[in-house]
Amino acid sequence: MTNKELGGKVAIVTGAGRNIGRAIALALAEAGTSIVVNARSNRAEADAVVREIEALGCKALVHIGDVADATAVQAMADAAVKHFGRIDILVNNAALRREKPFAEMDYAEWREILDVTLDGTFHCVRACLPALRRSGAGTIVNIGGLSAHTGAKNRAHVVTAKAGIIGFTRALAHDLAADGITVNCVVPGLIGTPRPKDRPEPAHHQTHQTITGDRGKPEDVAATVRFLCGPGARYINGQAIHANGGAYFGA
Repeated sequence: MTNKELGGKVAIVTGAGRNIGRAIALALAEAGTSIVVNARSNRAEADAVVREIEALGCKALVHIGDVADATAVQAMADAAVKHFGRIDILVNNAALRREKPFAEMDYAEWREILDVTLDGTFHCVRACLPALRRSGAGTIVNIGGLSAHTGAKNRAHVVTAKAGIIGFTRALAHDLAADGITVNCVVPGLIGTPRPKDRPEPAHHQTHQTITGDRGKPEDVAATVRFLCGPGARYINGQAIHANGGAYFGA
């Protein structure tokens, strides 16, 4: 795999058992990266992704753990370094997306979203930072959300968490530039992914359309992440890059 642009690199991808996270893990593996596949609880899904990565000729490791748990996140970073010897790429994809009117939302429901989406990203960066610094060309890619830019009904907690990801990305880009670490955010929009029967498509998807009328695929987001992790993107830093088919134009 050394002829690939990311040959010899090691990546942690959180929430990698399905949908966008799975597609990101596979895209980075296709580029030659060894992958730590993180999932919150579903080992069967994570193991399936590992088998797909190994079929591509790359190495992979499953780590089951909630990114909201700082101890679990540190264990994941330690396992990555112990198993692969390094961490070069961190993709913070794990997130919860719920819908509830703000007037009916209690504090526990508010905190649940922020604990995973925003605090989880903090925990992962903190745990991986020493290894990313040693990389010499470390990369952090945070996965944002369209609703952070457009707003959305019944998603005050999700919109707030994803908006925080944008601010965190910009702050980290400043703080970590001297360490040779780039920090960017990829913002998916209107991506067609399988959803449980008890969780229908988000309501805000009905109020936005792409230019072509088509929904994107997880692989469309993954391709953007792969580019940002590659050598051709080292001059891109602190940016929110939208992969949304023209559903939203803006910074």
